[in-house]
Amino acid sequence: MTGPAPAKINLALVVGPVRPDGKHELVTVYQRVDVTDRITVGPAPETTVTGFPGDTLVRDALEALAAPHGWLARVEKRIPVAAGLGGGSSDAATALRLANAQLAQPRSAAELHELAAGLGADVPFFLHDGPRLGTGDGTALAPLELPQDFWVLLLLPDGAVKPSTAEVYAAFDARDGAAGFEARAAAVRDALASVARPRDLARLPANDLASSPLAGRLVEHGAFRADVSGAGPALYGLFTRRADAARAARALRGLGRTWIAAPAWYG
Repeated sequence: MTGPAPAKINLALVVGPVRPDGKHELVTVYQRVDVTDRITVGPAPETTVTGFPGDTLVRDALEALAAPHGWLARVEKRIPVAAGLGGGSSDAATALRLANAQLAQPRSAAELHELAAGLGADVPFFLHDGPRLGTGDGTALAPLELPQDFWVLLLLPDGAVKPSTAEVYAAFDARDGAAGFEARAAAVRDALASVARPRDLARLPANDLASSPLAGRLVEHGAFRADVSGAGPALYGLFTRRADAARAARALRGLGRTWIAAPAWYG
């Protein structure tokens, strides 16, 4: 079986204090976009993953399913690696979903969610349709009614290197980033409650974990909202019209790789 594994952007990411389990409390708005990897999974005597030598999550997902046999999986990458766009998490969720569908006794949706949560905070989102509000450590998900009639310009700056997730959170803690978390979390919910059209997404607070001066460049070129996705380094700009996103992509192409995408409701 073969299926798409779409990227995501975080339309908001508010981070709080460390929880008793060692993870950070957060409130985030997950949104799929139609830049996709492609995953193929089928039964095999032992588990082998091809196509992407750097994979760990797809293998972990397939092994977590604890099937009575192995799997042969192929990963066709298009989403940039370690960019804050959730490519690895999406690949893992897609592999988990495809493999589960081929079992004689498939796991329930709740069981799949639990397995996905054990793989990473972003992974469960990719098992669900539509935009979602992620809370707790990001794996508690609630559906959101958000407009989907906008365009997304993704920008991966040249030479950008993402620190490890641990390093990003350590830097956040060192600057006392969690201060004021409750107020920022409330601001996310208040902004979501008033969203009626795409431009209303501009009311969401900025990303707590990562920022970039290039967000301002995206706004200068017509984005009604621009920010870093996840821990970065990729940025997104939201546009009302595709032509405006394309014009901005041409103007900014000297800064790095760009993709023009649309919101995606499901995998």
